[in-house]
Amino acid sequence: MAVGVGVIGAGTVGGGVIHTLLHNAAVIREKSGIDVRLAHVAELNQDLLKDYELGGVTVSNDANALFADPAVDIVCELIGGLEPARTFILNALDAGKHVVTANKMLLAIHGPELNEAAARNGKQLCYEAAVGGAIPIIKPLRESLAANNITAIYGILNGTCNYILTRMAREELEFETVLAQAIDKGFAETPPDLDIEGHDTAHKCQILASLAYSTEVKLEDVYVEGVTKVTGLDVAYAREMGYEIKLLASIRKTDGEIEARVHPTLIPQDHQLAAIAYEFNGVYVESDIADATLYYGRGAGRLPTASAVVGDVIDIAVTMDGPAPPPFRYTHPLKVREIGLLQSRYYLRLTTQDHPGVLGKICTILGNHGVSIASCFQKEEEDDVPAHIVITTHETTESNVMTALRDIDALEFITEPTHVLRVLQES
Repeated sequence: MAVGVGVIGAGTVGGGVIHTLLHNAAVIREKSGIDVRLAHVAELNQDLLKDYELGGVTVSNDANALFADPAVDIVCELIGGLEPARTFILNALDAGKHVVTANKMLLAIHGPELNEAAARNGKQLCYEAAVGGAIPIIKPLRESLAANNITAIYGILNGTCNYILTRMAREELEFETVLAQAIDKGFAETPPDLDIEGHDTAHKCQILASLAYSTEVKLEDVYVEGVTKVTGLDVAYAREMGYEIKLLASIRKTDGEIEARVHPTLIPQDHQLAAIAYEFNGVYVESDIADATLYYGRGAGRLPTASAVVGDVIDIAVTMDGPAPPPFRYTHPLKVREIGLLQSRYYLRLTTQDHPGVLGKICTILGNHGVSIASCFQKEEEDDVPAHIVITTHETTESNVMTALRDIDALEFITEPTHVLRVLQES
């Protein structure tokens, strides 16, 4: 049996998919029992194809020609962005083709529309590569853990941010220094805002939340906070207390609602996620039957992402004559919980003039707002240099903390806004 694959876009990921289909054809055939062939490549910039041996492969600069090609059974959309990627996927499904995509932004924003188009046409739309690159997480949630109630998902899902935070911790560097070096070395995009402001992770958080709880989560309901305000002081103090700081996507079900949030988080150093360093990603899933499982690997890159794309292609090739499972199942209309209702422990770093009674006033305000202190320490500073008071709280609500900090930051001896980080909630 032969199955034809069409690839739209021969950039970083598309080029990796072309390479994989050409060079590992025998491996794919041996493991799947199916002859998965590259049949058609559509690419506007033909120079991107000059290094590939494409004998017997149709090459065009027109995606519509690829959709109309009877030799193509599965379309891989690998151009990214919203348009024309959205239109291409819809047209491919309407043309009777199965589709594989790595487009996390498109799925996060237009997932319901694409889901309906796939169901209407009875075709598969697969997206393993959209979350975590080479890490298998979509398939485990849909299949391997299908018998489980998912209680929580915690994900380190952006390699750029994890690289920056790792170097800040291990080399005692500041954020701006590492970011500049990451851009120079190609580890970060230019501009890097989508990564460092947390939006790339939010796209993946939205996809995982929708999938894990069979509900439609709107991207605008995901709370997002990036890593730009994390300082070397915060990283050092966190490590001194036994924590690592990671940009974390946190997904939980609480009181019939879903928590879907992205922000820097203090993770205990003995937790498996704390050891995930540099550009690597990890997803930690808590469930009622399987208990805790960890999925780890390279979260981006040409060949790691191509591995996930071609894995989806093979899955479709093996099952394409059977019923097409929907990309998402929106069977439970669950509300996304407001961030103010979050119950968590908190790290607070206050910068203050070193006057008598300062700590007492701070503790009084926290107590008046229902915030109980778990630990507190102050670093000795030279005269006339602002002092840093570091406080960790017992579990309390986000709204209590933020209301207390409005009062604290208004005190005349507080010299800059308090730095706030949340601590990982462990089940």
